Amino acid sequence: MSDVFISYARSTATQAQAVAEALRGLGYTVWIDDDLPAHRTYSRVIEEQMTAAKAAVVIWSADAVKSEWVLSEANRAREDRKLVQVSTDTARLPMPFDTIQCADMAGWSGDPDTPGWRKVIASIGDLVGAPGVSTAPTATVPPPLPNKPSITVLPFANLSGDPEQDYFADGMVEEITRALSRFKSIFVIGAGSGLSFKGKGVTPQEAARLLGVRYALEGSVRKAGNRVRIAVKLIDATDGVQIWADRFEDTLEDVFALQDKVALSVAGVIGTAVQQADSRRASARPTENLNSYDLYLRALSLNRVYGRASSQGALDLLDRAIALDPHYGAALSLAATFRSAIAVNGWSDDPERHLAEAGSLIRRALEVSGDDPDVLSRLAMTTLLIGGDVETAASLSDRAMALNPGSASVWGVSGVVRIYLGEPQLGFEHLETALRLDPLSQQRDIWIFRQAFARFAQGRLAETVTLLKEAAQIQPDAPWINAFLAASYGHLGEKNAADEAIARYRSASSREIRDWGTRFPPFMQKRLLDGIALAEGKVPTGASEAG
Repeated sequence: MSDVFISYARSTATQAQAVAEALRGLGYTVWIDDDLPAHRTYSRVIEEQMTAAKAAVVIWSADAVKSEWVLSEANRAREDRKLVQVSTDTARLPMPFDTIQCADMAGWSGDPDTPGWRKVIASIGDLVGAPGVSTAPTATVPPPLPNKPSITVLPFANLSGDPEQDYFADGMVEEITRALSRFKSIFVIGAGSGLSFKGKGVTPQEAARLLGVRYALEGSVRKAGNRVRIAVKLIDATDGVQIWADRFEDTLEDVFALQDKVALSVAGVIGTAVQQADSRRASARPTENLNSYDLYLRALSLNRVYGRASSQGALDLLDRAIALDPHYGAALSLAATFRSAIAVNGWSDDPERHLAEAGSLIRRALEVSGDDPDVLSRLAMTTLLIGGDVETAASLSDRAMALNPGSASVWGVSGVVRIYLGEPQLGFEHLETALRLDPLSQQRDIWIFRQAFARFAQGRLAETVTLLKEAAQIQPDAPWINAFLAASYGHLGEKNAADEAIARYRSASSREIRDWGTRFPPFMQKRLLDGIALAEGKVPTGASEAG
């Protein structure tokens, strides 16, 4: 099976072959229908190859938009979230593909520096990775190494003999990454990017190279009865040599100390000036109840999945965790996040109740975990979502940044707070830092949307649309993406595209689209509400209706 599937109309066979050969020249495996075996059914082979491919390049042309085969293949690729679009002429793309980013390749002669081709390679790199790799950053050129020790924690193998324990192994990656990120002298890639390589067969050396770090930590977790064993080894990506390995074992009751031991040992190996005090280890455990901690890890794994059902499922787990330990700050803060999201996204029959409960959870979490940077960061974002005081959110965010300046989520929340404070350019820059720290996160669409939010605040609407389209390729039905797309298209006078965005919004959320304007700063309210009015063909009334 191939990395890339190419769909095209027969009249553009020459262009399709040129694209295929260029991709093969870069080391990708490519399937094009010239490779059809003589003894197989045409449609069955097409379906097999389309399903197996990690990216599907659709070459649009005047004939392609009329082709049932191309339309069917493009729709399958869109549903599978692996669509890469190329246009070879001025033919208008059919709906809904006209709302998705498309590379202009008209007249392309094979020049690798053409903007359209660079866009294609970036998209394939995002979906497929470097040749033979399943996932990679959007850029084909790895980012430069930071000027201090840098590391990514890769997925840990689950040796428990029970696939249902995968969440526990992933949770150890999350927690060890979090502990490492507290060392100011180390650059740590966010756990989401490390976990993105799970099951992909990527070597530690290649993963570190793609993420732009020097070291990769890989390992295994065995949870048996009341004991946990973590085996780790550290790889220097510059030469692929294993420079350190160790095994840590303790009871579940001491799992937090175990995680700290791993992080501190790794830091001591790669950091020349790491002091134990830098770790900012808490004087008390996050929770004394291991069942509560287990439920929290299960909910945390659902935090990487978008949707109403997953959000409600996570909230049910967190409610059980909090019932077991009412003073567990991490569970309280994550529950506040999910409750506010359920209300804001129109997934609640009683949104005001959910918002009030989120506010109560914020207060409780602050009382018990006011010195935990992840808790503070979550609470800052939730404070903004429920329409709370921006200055309070800024204070929480600043405290989180002071405690853990190596966390992607802390930088990402700080970026949003700066936008609310009327500093959208600084907010955009903070979000760029978040993406550098966690470039392959499963919540990448959230980071990109927040960058679009910054550009929207600046009135840079064309850039806003470009970013929103990129986010929509990951989460096409996200209400917040489509609300801002509708407003941006409204300002730009693109009525058909605005209508499509509004339709997608209404199919995903029961919340009135104009309600999105009521929780933003006044200058954002006006721009959003005016844009939605224009998208709906109405006369803008601006902030006077945001009231």
